[in-house]
Amino acid sequence: MPHDLTRDVAAMIGSRICHDLISPVGAISNGLELLTMSGITAGPELSLISESVENANARVKFFRIAFGSASEGQKVSAAMMMDILKGISTTRLTYDWTTEGDVEREEAKLACLLIMCVETALPRGGEIKVQYDQGQWQIRATGPRLTPAPELLARLGAVSGPEGIKSSEIQFILAPLQAEALLKQIKCTSHDEFIALTA
Repeated sequence: MPHDLTRDVAAMIGSRICHDLISPVGAISNGLELLTMSGITAGPELSLISESVENANARVKFFRIAFGSASEGQKVSAAMMMDILKGISTTRLTYDWTTEGDVEREEAKLACLLIMCVETALPRGGEIKVQYDQGQWQIRATGPRLTPAPELLARLGAVSGPEGIKSSEIQFILAPLQAEALLKQIKCTSHDEFIALTA
């Protein structure tokens, strides 16, 4: 199957799944708001549900950009990306979107896929910084006990097939496809203290 067709079909599947998930997640959020308005005292149970729904809502939005399709000329604002990344941040893993202004949705898609790639090297958490300067992304991950997987990072340099890839590692297949569509190549720098991906 041609690379463009593979990428487009994968994006359409991603869009469909995210589209179907965002409504029930939003409904749960609305239900919690109604419970609070009805006078139910907010306890640890409601707080836990509320935090989980917030995280799920942000993750669906993140996945929609990473895996979904984008219309030509569609853009993503810095405010939206900062809000999404704040929603998926935890006490262990945080994200810093330092890019200002709007970016093309196709560019944001590549950035999200690269973020997912470096996340795999942070089992104990850490920080991921995202910069976009003069048309180039730099995704830098730092954290305690970085555990990069050389065989996965090596896949980012060129488009490859799914052999030997788990479903949780699909970003290592899709990121090079997206980079190729944008006429870019992904480069990786890995040290004991950090991992940096540029594209």
